[in-house]
Amino acid sequence: MRIEDIMTSELITATMDDDLEHVRGLFTRFRFRHIPIIGDEGELVGIISDRDVLANVSPFAGTINERTADANSLRRRAHQIMTRTPQTASPAEKAERAAILMLNQRVSALPVVEQSGRLIGIVTTRDVMRWLLNRANIDSASDAA
Repeated sequence: MRIEDIMTSELITATMDDDLEHVRGLFTRFRFRHIPIIGDEGELVGIISDRDVLANVSPFAGTINERTADANSLRRRAHQIMTRTPQTASPAEKAERAAILMLNQRVSALPVVEQSGRLIGIVTTRDVMRWLLNRANIDSASDAA
């Protein structure tokens, strides 16, 4: 099986100039842990994790205890905190390579890019787990005993 067969292709992305308030809102709304950052031509330029946002946004932002510095943390831009050269995968590579790469590089998401650099999908640990369960003929909807 190839990476393109297990990747998520319906992507939620952000741009380099999106502020962290917008990025944090995407994490809250869609409940996932990574957002690819794309350039003007749809090319991958970086990635932000929910942990990156947590580390860069004041915990007091948006609360009754908010100070100016706390509010300013939400105004920072994605390009200021993103990982600029994330590990990536090609859609034609074997799914096993994604699993090995994620394990060896200690990452939990791999943006999938065409040879041109255009982002076309993402493989997450959830995608890999679903693929492995399917391969073992285990219904992922059943309760684990």
